[in-house]
Amino acid sequence: MTRLRSIVALAFALALLTPAAALAHDQPETKQSNWIMADWMIEAFFLFAGFAVVAFVIAWKAGHFHDLERAARIPLLIHEEDYYTPAWALDDEEWDDDAQG
Repeated sequence: MTRLRSIVALAFALALLTPAAALAHDQPETKQSNWIMADWMIEAFFLFAGFAVVAFVIAWKAGHFHDLERAARIPLLIHEEDYYTPAWALDDEEWDDDAQG
C-alpha cells in the first residue's frame, strides 16, 4: 500500500512540475524578456542580503560580537602538535649550511 501511495505521489508531483517547465521555456521574446534573468538575480541578491542582515543583527543582539579580543585569545592558548612542518625544516644544521655558503 505504501509503495502504491509513493508511486501515485511521485506521478502527481511530476504532473505538477512538467507544465511549469514548459511555460518557463516558452516565454515570449520581447525587449522586456531580455531582463528576466537580471530581475531574478537582483531579487535573489536582495533576498539573501536581507537574510544576512537579519542574521547579523540577531547575532549582534545575542552578544556574539562583544569582547572579540578575549575570544580570539582562547584558540591561541591551545598548544597543538605541528603536523605540517617537515622534520628537515626544523633541522638547524641545514640552515647553518646556507649561512656559510
